[in-house]
Amino acid sequence: MLQGFKDFISRGNAIDLAVGVIIGAAFKSIVDALVEKVLNPLIGGIFGQPNFDSLGKFTVGSAEVLPGAIITALVNFLLIAFALYFFLVVPMNKINEKKKAGEADAPAEPTDVELLTEIRDLLSKR
Repeated sequence: MLQGFKDFISRGNAIDLAVGVIIGAAFKSIVDALVEKVLNPLIGGIFGQPNFDSLGKFTVGSAEVLPGAIITALVNFLLIAFALYFFLVVPMNKINEKKKAGEADAPAEPTDVELLTEIRDLLSKR
């Protein structure tokens, strides 16, 4: 049982997943700052306060029901998705396109078969 756990942990995908979760948690503060300190104030300045919690508010007995909280959560989700897409995905795609364009200009590396054929030919000439 311990050997199985050791094999699981030493697999690359488990370590990659752990690193991804940790980096994602660290990156969350950057995205939160962008959304809360830049995008929300911009939206608030244009449309008013970006909080819809009290929208459709009603009470049942002594409990207060806030269906607008779902709209607030949806707007926050869309803002985070917007921020990630335009400030992370789009620039990374452009960097990858430039990188691929640079690789396309470079001469292609010989394949293993081509190298082995060349070595065989050189050895046969001796």
